[in-house]
Amino acid sequence: MKVASYQYREPKQDSAPRAASPLSALKAGRDVALREEAFRALLLLERRRAERSRKPFVLMLLTSSLANGRGAAAFDEVAYVLSHIVRESDLIGWYKHDAVLGVIFTEVGSGGNVPIIETLKSKVLQAFRENLGQSLASKLALTFHEFPEKWDQDGPSGGADIKLYPDIGEEVSTKRIPRILKRAIDIAGSAVLMVILAPLLAAIALAIKLTSRGPVIFKQKRLGQFGRPFECLKFRTMRADNNPGIHRDYVQSFIAGKVGAEKGQNGPSVYKLTDDPRVTRVGRILRKTSLDELPQFWNVLRGEMSLVGPRPPVPYEFDVYECWHRRRVLEVKPGVTGLWQVSGRSRTSFDDMVRLDLRYSQKWSIWLDIQILLATPRVVFMGDGAF
Repeated sequence: MKVASYQYREPKQDSAPRAASPLSALKAGRDVALREEAFRALLLLERRRAERSRKPFVLMLLTSSLANGRGAAAFDEVAYVLSHIVRESDLIGWYKHDAVLGVIFTEVGSGGNVPIIETLKSKVLQAFRENLGQSLASKLALTFHEFPEKWDQDGPSGGADIKLYPDIGEEVSTKRIPRILKRAIDIAGSAVLMVILAPLLAAIALAIKLTSRGPVIFKQKRLGQFGRPFECLKFRTMRADNNPGIHRDYVQSFIAGKVGAEKGQNGPSVYKLTDDPRVTRVGRILRKTSLDELPQFWNVLRGEMSLVGPRPPVPYEFDVYECWHRRRVLEVKPGVTGLWQVSGRSRTSFDDMVRLDLRYSQKWSIWLDIQILLATPRVVFMGDGAF
């Protein structure tokens, strides 16, 4: 039976799961399920493949409400039944050993008029009812997770689907002590800097208030780790009645490569508008010196950002993000400064900026954070790439 672009292999009459003995079914079920380490490694590889090919996949996770002994036997039967309805390219294995069974349905189609997840769910439940019986089938709970996630123009609702990224959770657990130390540095560093810079913060606030109408602090919705939205704080550098569509249209077109890059002083393309008519006179100074970002130390104290990390994107960027671009908001918290800022800032192309963010997340260490923090004052003082 062909459903959308997904080809199912229906069990043959002489090889249906019910035709096998219970013992052979249990043994076969154990044989078809990959071990947890192998299954999670293949899930990571499937994400990378989907990023390149732009062909989505669906991860199905299955849990049982049966007691441990009966649950283990049920999982073996379930795996045996699944092996008869999935394609050879699909993967069955332990998402969590003896607790959560998973299936990766590779390169699925859109499903036409019926969402592919609904199609898959219907077929799997039908196979369970026919081959396991209604009593056992009712004890099984299924969840479906499609990659890439369907993010709307406001970004992911409540954040990315973390079930698709178990490897990130494993990395966090293996680096627990360094991450605790990173958080301690964030709290101590941002608190001390806010106290030391209090007179400067007050002077900037007064300058903004005296030269233009509107609030001193500009609050903008940004996306943090796993795409979770938060209010990013900055000193207001624009007129209060500005049109945000100017920046949105420029950034979306720049990321999508639909317009020629705006030229900076030395010619290379830049990610920011260099002559934004919405910026005030005081705002130009704050942007040139990056002083407009000082209120983000409060975001650091609240745990929404870190002192070092990728820049938090605005939600409308996701409308034109390539799938691999999204990884920059998944693996680490966004930061006030980062590898991009000390390696070229706005004069770096967008793809190169993303690559720098990914390199940071892969090579992250406390020592790398310290190096970036030490390099930041020089970059800010020089003002290269800041607009």
